[in-house]
Amino acid sequence: MSPGFSTRAIHGAGPGTEPRRALQFPIYAGVAHDFESAEAMGATFSGRKAAFAYSRIANPTVDAFEKKMALLEDGLGSVAVSSGMAAISTTLLTLLAAGDNIVSSSSLFGGTFSLFRNVLSPLGIETRFVPIDDPDAIEAAIDGQTRAIFLETISNPRTVVPDFAEVSRIARAHRLVLIADSTATTPYLFSAKRHGADIALHSTTKYISGGATSMGGAIVDLGTFDWSAVPALEGYHRFREMAFIARLRKEVYRDTGSCMSPYDAYLQSLGLETLALRMERVCENARAIAEFLAGEDAVRSVDYPGLPSSPYHDLANRQFDGRYGGVLAFSLPDKASCFRFLNRLRLMRRSSNLGDNKSLALHSSTTIYVEFTAEEQKAMGVDDTIIRLSVGIEDPDDIIADLRQALAGI
Repeated sequence: MSPGFSTRAIHGAGPGTEPRRALQFPIYAGVAHDFESAEAMGATFSGRKAAFAYSRIANPTVDAFEKKMALLEDGLGSVAVSSGMAAISTTLLTLLAAGDNIVSSSSLFGGTFSLFRNVLSPLGIETRFVPIDDPDAIEAAIDGQTRAIFLETISNPRTVVPDFAEVSRIARAHRLVLIADSTATTPYLFSAKRHGADIALHSTTKYISGGATSMGGAIVDLGTFDWSAVPALEGYHRFREMAFIARLRKEVYRDTGSCMSPYDAYLQSLGLETLALRMERVCENARAIAEFLAGEDAVRSVDYPGLPSSPYHDLANRQFDGRYGGVLAFSLPDKASCFRFLNRLRLMRRSSNLGDNKSLALHSSTTIYVEFTAEEQKAMGVDDTIIRLSVGIEDPDDIIADLRQALAGI
């Protein structure tokens, strides 16, 4: 029988992987490594020998974290990067070239939408935004230059849940890479591979870090796609199933300088060890808070897939095994009410992060979506009546008490 999730998160593939038998893999902070000979150095840089040479390319501490991420996702390989946005950008720059397009969920984190519109579009890479819960819209957006479908496992902030079986069916029929941003769910709540994704992405800054200690991202090739179907990888088809990881690491990751710091890798490896415990508490707390908010007169609506009233409840229950994540959104009468609510909070922090051990709140429209027009915000499911909560691991009664007193003042 294979080890459970927490055992793998703590021990990796097994004990004794660190040369000096340290129980916690240490921080290798140096930039470069020595070689026993010029021949060995040449063999390493030509790819004929596996060895650490330069930390922008590979680092032992980062490598240990990457191996754990691949193990937890049951993936072929993983590359750790400097942030969640770096995970998305380097993945797409590896897979796409000018003239290609992707089909993306229209319900997206604002930073991802900005990347697609403001960075990739001028490079000749088009993004076609569709409601990800509309299979006909997805099909209609695909043409001969489409290379991938991009979605979030639970959208931020309106908690839209895509039907992975249906989206995966469409992707397979058109030989498209299915890319899942699993930041909101982590490998603990959602098995991207089992549900038909080909690449799982994470902002490890969030739940994997846990205490908001460090920035990072992870890209996991789940080993399910035939990379010979991707023109941008043509020069790497000789690597067969490793073609995506090979081009990513040898070109895009190396040349854009998006490497993860060994200090951050160390902290995030520590975060992985308690991920299951924290996610259980986060999900319990979020459900209790969603139920509380749904019963409050001042609250117009609550978006959380753990509520039976959510249109995504049954789907989320199947895909996430009865746990629904720690992000929820709710609506108040107007923008002024949202600001009064936020300004009255005493325990919860006003912050743009999510996945912290602390509970956090923000007004989405004037923060992470502030650069977009009202029409663009509406297309992403955002307006100025919405508060996003990222629920932490505090005692739930204390979180609810804070929400109650803040709502009383609006």
